[in-house]
Amino acid sequence: MFDKLADFFKNPENRRKRIFFISCFSTVFVLFLIVGIGYAVWNSIVVPPPPPPMEFRPVLPSVSASEGSNQDEDADSTDDSEPAYIWPAPIRMTDDDRRDMFWTFLIVGLNEGTNANTVMVASYCGVTQEAHLVSIPRDVPVHATRRGRKLSSSYLVGAGGGRGRAGGIAQVQRDVMNVIGFIPDYYILIDYDAFFTIIDAVGGIEIDVPMRMRYDDRWQNLHIDIHPGVQRMDSETALHFVRFRRSNRGYPSITDFQRIEHQQMVIDAVISELLRPASLLRIPEFVNIFNESVYTDLTMGNMMWFALELNNIRGTDALSTHTLLPYRSSGTPNYYEFLNAASVVEIVNNTVNPFYIDFEVRDLNIIRQ
Repeated sequence: MFDKLADFFKNPENRRKRIFFISCFSTVFVLFLIVGIGYAVWNSIVVPPPPPPMEFRPVLPSVSASEGSNQDEDADSTDDSEPAYIWPAPIRMTDDDRRDMFWTFLIVGLNEGTNANTVMVASYCGVTQEAHLVSIPRDVPVHATRRGRKLSSSYLVGAGGGRGRAGGIAQVQRDVMNVIGFIPDYYILIDYDAFFTIIDAVGGIEIDVPMRMRYDDRWQNLHIDIHPGVQRMDSETALHFVRFRRSNRGYPSITDFQRIEHQQMVIDAVISELLRPASLLRIPEFVNIFNESVYTDLTMGNMMWFALELNNIRGTDALSTHTLLPYRSSGTPNYYEFLNAASVVEIVNNTVNPFYIDFEVRDLNIIRQ
């Protein structure tokens, strides 16, 4: 066999065949080399991200009292002048108590006035391949004296004094921890521009609208007119859908909790679009768009890994939504929504708790009426 191969390369009449053979062999070798290098690079970048270590975290950047003077008048002096270094969970919990392959995310959606209209905590378990989405009412009071300070204003308070997005998200983290007992591993901040970009990137979403939505506000230049039924929404219509609450006379209005359900419907619809076979081929493109549009501490490699994990919940009921429902509302003029700590603990432990140890009522700092 080797003699025949040697004759093949020595015989001048086989010159063209030799060139063709060598070209094919070189091409295949280079392709295997590229694939091998690509696979090695992929495995080094797109890997399950480790959760942030359990250590004291500065959750509010330090600013001077004068810099913080344009914040809400109800913000306490600690918020204005001192950085807060806190343990991101009850002090009894350590890295050893973390659940394996379990991540949590804080999702904050801003309106045009930089108030947080949407505050959610999400979790994903890589072992059971289940995801949970827990909505926190924006009208939950988070300041001890309750002079207008709700969770919806946390971002604006933290971002004041030139602290910007880092300060804003840090204040939301701090206030969310008081409600659920811990700071989620990662944060995702979405404003209107990011919302438009994401919806447009997936080519719109399909929503079953439960009722006629009609509202006009000339001061905000806001005009909503959405008919009931299943329909495909572009980004502008989807934004109107999640913003709608009050209506024109003669049309039904909805509660803040119905609006939370609509926000959850939109997130579920976006995930459904991402799970389409054609969309899965565009995951790197979507990840790049997401990275450029939102403010987050997730790396590109993190986002790519989580995006690929979405495929595991295709066609299942692995994604579930929940809402921390209040037991009482204060009504006019402030409409504070008061949560029951025992109910919150039960939902947190069954959905987004990243520890093997259960949270207890004493771990929360929920403001009661």
